[in-house]
Amino acid sequence: MARLTFKGGIHPYDGKALSKDKPIREVLPKGDLVYPVSQHIGAPATPVVAKGDRVLRGQLIAEATGFVSAPIYSSVSGTVKCIEPRRVVTGDLINSIVIENDGLYEEVEYEAGRELEEYSKEEIIERVKKAGVVGMGGAGFPTFIKLSPKDPDAIDYCIVNCAECEPYLTSDYRRMIEEPEKVVEGLRVMLRLFDNAHGILAVEDNKPEAIRRLKEIVKADPLISVKALKTKYPQGAERQLIYATTGRSINSKMLPADAGCVVDNVDTVVAIRAAVLEGKPLMERIVTVTGDAVADPRNFKVHIGTNYSELIEEAGGFKTEPVKIVSGGPMMGFGIFDLDLPTTKTASALLALTKDDVSEMEPTACINCGRCVEACPGNVVPKLLAEYAENGDEEAFIKNNGMECCECGCCSFICPAKRPLTQAIKSMRKICLAKKKK
Repeated sequence: MARLTFKGGIHPYDGKALSKDKPIREVLPKGDLVYPVSQHIGAPATPVVAKGDRVLRGQLIAEATGFVSAPIYSSVSGTVKCIEPRRVVTGDLINSIVIENDGLYEEVEYEAGRELEEYSKEEIIERVKKAGVVGMGGAGFPTFIKLSPKDPDAIDYCIVNCAECEPYLTSDYRRMIEEPEKVVEGLRVMLRLFDNAHGILAVEDNKPEAIRRLKEIVKADPLISVKALKTKYPQGAERQLIYATTGRSINSKMLPADAGCVVDNVDTVVAIRAAVLEGKPLMERIVTVTGDAVADPRNFKVHIGTNYSELIEEAGGFKTEPVKIVSGGPMMGFGIFDLDLPTTKTASALLALTKDDVSEMEPTACINCGRCVEACPGNVVPKLLAEYAENGDEEAFIKNNGMECCECGCCSFICPAKRPLTQAIKSMRKICLAKKKK
């Protein structure tokens, strides 16, 4: 099979061997659970519980506010201790619902599911919306909106992002190995919404066992194919994934639907399946806890709201004191200074490293080697964009396609002068986007 790919990209050390061959282990939370009301793009959810209320697992605790928003459900049974601002991985203080876990895990009765063929398209979208499903690869965009394009008949492809190109992360891989049927069933739910669409399971070719298992399940299904992608970062970025699998291109002013595509990652697709076929809201996800400072790196099935410190404890603690701790992967994650933080719908990984390569770098003058241009999957000139950003030249930044940067970090990684190109560009993009919203 030809290896599908895109222009540019890099090959960093992937670190996946630390956790990829260990089965997923469920973690039962021990302490309080914290549910920030902003776990998605859009308006924060509004609490519908108060201090002292007893709640059940699967009970609505915050309802969606506005169209672009998502409800939040309790992942345990217990008592609401308080509703107050709590710190999240980005460093922000977010209003949060704090629930004292009673350890009983008493659960609400879910609306019984039916056979997929018995659901109308409207019912499928409504169940996904009601369940609070959002993009669990990190974006947090409410999934029901993505499944409701203006012209459903123009959607040609439903793509499941199984690439998992971010170094160290293996949660999607373990899900494909242990529960491939759920991934495929979730894709079939998506395909019910689009009469003209073909399903694609897009997997990097460093995951041959996952490719084999998925192919075995869909071999008799003419609507779904498995495509092997060249292993290269950022193969799982939305624009690069669409180009590699379909040959279609999108830019920052377009949505995947404009190219006839709908894209969701593995955990999101599994959550879609649970919402529609089982009536279950989004309450748990798979989180990779890894890094050379962790005693027993592996993947955990985590109740959303669980404290990060409990995950480290479950992984055997630190065998060596970490110098750097990251929420997410090393390329696009957030560096954190405290483990007293809650997992959320978009919490993909916790990475603890014994060395902080970035802080040890000493940037020097650009040598105009052009490596950042060769590596950039967005076909821009990172060196120039960083200079415009550092000089505050918004007009030149936008004119030279600064908004096309996907903030993947390839340019900073490849730069021999160790210049923080991505960081400068990212800061300017935030300024430009904020002004555009105003």
